[in-house]
Amino acid sequence: MRTTPSVVAFSKEGERLVGQMARRQGVLNPQNTFYGIKRFVGRRYSELNPESKRVPYTIRRDPEDAIKIRCPRLKQEFFPEEISAMVLRKLADEATRYLGEEVTGAVITVPAYFNDSQRQATRDAGRIAGLEVLRILNEPTAASLAYGLDRQDSQTILVFDLGGGTFDVSILDVGDGVFEVKATSGDTQLGGNDFDRKIVDWLAEQFLEAEGVDLRRDRQALQRLMEAAEKAKIELSGVGVTEINLPFITATAEGPKHLETRLTRPQFEGLCGELVSRLRRPLKRAFKDAGLTPVQIDEWFGLGVRLGFP
Repeated sequence: MRTTPSVVAFSKEGERLVGQMARRQGVLNPQNTFYGIKRFVGRRYSELNPESKRVPYTIRRDPEDAIKIRCPRLKQEFFPEEISAMVLRKLADEATRYLGEEVTGAVITVPAYFNDSQRQATRDAGRIAGLEVLRILNEPTAASLAYGLDRQDSQTILVFDLGGGTFDVSILDVGDGVFEVKATSGDTQLGGNDFDRKIVDWLAEQFLEAEGVDLRRDRQALQRLMEAAEKAKIELSGVGVTEINLPFITATAEGPKHLETRLTRPQFEGLCGELVSRLRRPLKRAFKDAGLTPVQIDEWFGLGVRLGFP
């Protein structure tokens, strides 16, 4: 299945790139490559924790406590909704080419726990993209529809959605085309990117100890580390050990430096123990709120392009 990463970038010529093209050039253009924007949509700067602000690009607080994203290439700033609108516009244009007719409206999905401010900001992003937002739909409901569960016998399902920047778990009763959300929970500050960062920190600490250089202080090196970390995470879903090789990761007075190491699955699991505990908490809350136990769930569904890890 083809997917479009929610990444926006601006090239040296000021051209706007969205999706895979934006993602591929992020190594050489980290300050003008924007991802993980979903964490910022509909939120105030004062609501962000330090981990949320740890991105290769620059975010700041405006006088109204709104979040602004700085784009040095264009010498201007964007609200998160404006960046999201660029992704939506790209999707609408691709749908138009595929269908052979103009797409003017859209149903946009959001985590079930998004508050009114986040939902309104999502509507605003659709409007900025030039779309009529027909409906804001909860992601677990959309997933259930995609799986065709509305056409099956009544059952209780759990949707576990770990995206790049957010985690969402919902329990639904589905039957006769009706979806009843029994409980929803999640963590807007937890996603696949956080698992990547655990590997990034591990790699950076190893390199710092060996070479005396903190790669996290170099934006381009940090971006390369993040790409290598995601690749290693995905590989470890199928193998017990993965090799990580980053030639010319930096240079000192002694010359160029290279990063070469290996990461095992047990090491990765040890690095991410705290994050796994954070995944369990929303699950437990959802079961408690629904008044159910795991054995009462008929179907479990895992979603998210960043789901693949051990």
